[in-house]
Amino acid sequence: MSTATGPLTEAEAQALREAVTEAVLATPAGLREALGSDPDAALRLVAATRVAAEESSRLLREAVAGARGAGHSWDTLGRLLGVSKQAAQQRFATPTRPAPEDAAGERERVLLSPVTAFDEMPLLAERGRRGWHVVDYGTLYHLLEASDTQWEHHRQPWSPGARGRLEAEGWTLVKTMTFPWGYYKRPLGLPPEA
Repeated sequence: MSTATGPLTEAEAQALREAVTEAVLATPAGLREALGSDPDAALRLVAATRVAAEESSRLLREAVAGARGAGHSWDTLGRLLGVSKQAAQQRFATPTRPAPEDAAGERERVLLSPVTAFDEMPLLAERGRRGWHVVDYGTLYHLLEASDTQWEHHRQPWSPGARGRLEAEGWTLVKTMTFPWGYYKRPLGLPPEA
């Protein structure tokens, strides 16, 4: 489908705009009602809109990273964003992948790269059985650390209640929940396979 909004229909794009507007006006208690009578409500609206813009910007960065991880090109992303591929890459490219550290006292680390959304989970399952677990990740890579137990890894699509449910089941979030998903790990208490 080729529209001004890319793979979204115009109706879907409009529904998203309306949902964001509604969230900004409805979340600070009483904001909508106060706008016509309280000058300070205008400042609360600015603050609420800033938070929404920051969150939208974060979601966009993570969505672009997710699309890159799924194998989409900068050219495709640039067209979707209405900029050149170079502009998209300059704005959204992640910094250089971290190098594994080998400082005294730290466990051995390896970089699993390149990986995509389509092959990372089987690779993490195999490495987890051998005692490796994720300590960091980004576009096209996972940084793994050696341990003396087997690990399992889970990729969870973002949802409001997922973190609490998974933590209750013994999973640990690798780092702050990212959009569109977060990565979790848990030790299995078994010695690593050779």
